[in-house]
Amino acid sequence: MNEIIQYTVQGLAAGSFYALAALGLGIIFGVLGVVNFAHGACYMLGAVVAALLQGEMGLGFFPALVVVPLIMFVVGVLLERFLVRWLVALDPLYNFLLTYGLSLVLVDLVKLRYGVSGLPYRRPEILTGQVALGPVHLPTYQLFVFVFSVGVCGSVWLLLTRTRIGMIVRASTERPELTRALGVDVGRWVAPVFGFGIALAGVAGVLAAPFRAITADMGSNFVIILFAVVVIGGLGSILGAVVAGFLVGLVEAFGQAYAPSFAQVAIFVLMALVILVKPSGLLGREVAR
Repeated sequence: MNEIIQYTVQGLAAGSFYALAALGLGIIFGVLGVVNFAHGACYMLGAVVAALLQGEMGLGFFPALVVVPLIMFVVGVLLERFLVRWLVALDPLYNFLLTYGLSLVLVDLVKLRYGVSGLPYRRPEILTGQVALGPVHLPTYQLFVFVFSVGVCGSVWLLLTRTRIGMIVRASTERPELTRALGVDVGRWVAPVFGFGIALAGVAGVLAAPFRAITADMGSNFVIILFAVVVIGGLGSILGAVVAGFLVGLVEAFGQAYAPSFAQVAIFVLMALVILVKPSGLLGREVAR
């Protein structure tokens, strides 16, 4: 039982990165219809920027959780304004190729400047050690990551379901043509929504900085799993992306504990099973033929 609790916490902590990043990816896909393959590179940039801010300016972990997403939001808006928007009207394959090429450029630029050995990042002292919950000792940082991620996902859910801005974004995500017909300028919200999705990837990167090696390639494998998360949750389903993120984290944690060689494979087996049973994903909507 202690092992199960331990692996569950580890899985939820790992799933937190997937949930946050997949939430942003799901919002971008829903509003723009863009398959943003550069999302993993943006996750990597979030971690790199956090490490640079700590090393060059002495900015701590908690301020970085605020500053880095703001920086990544601006980066996302600029990417949408100068690159993505010119290809939105074309076949989605063009934007996929654009974002794939962009991810390669970003990764190579980081390698060129900082090499492949990785950047150091000091974990805040307050989040070191372990928390004793009865007979189980759980890493403090993993518990923080899980609680913080749930708080961010909950806040985004409240924003999307309880505010006028959220109503417009959800309408643009689920029924863009009808939203335009009702007089809402969907295009006005495209750049901020894209930037918001990139900012969520940046948050995941900051959370990963004390937990994982900060290298230029850290987002390469991450984005592959991220697309599996989005497919499992259901394309265009924001809640599905979050639920699937935590679910994939649990599958990965228990896979690494009991069958390390098949931990990554188990994620894609889960994806295949979900597609076979419910092609639209766990919480995706069925599309009429």
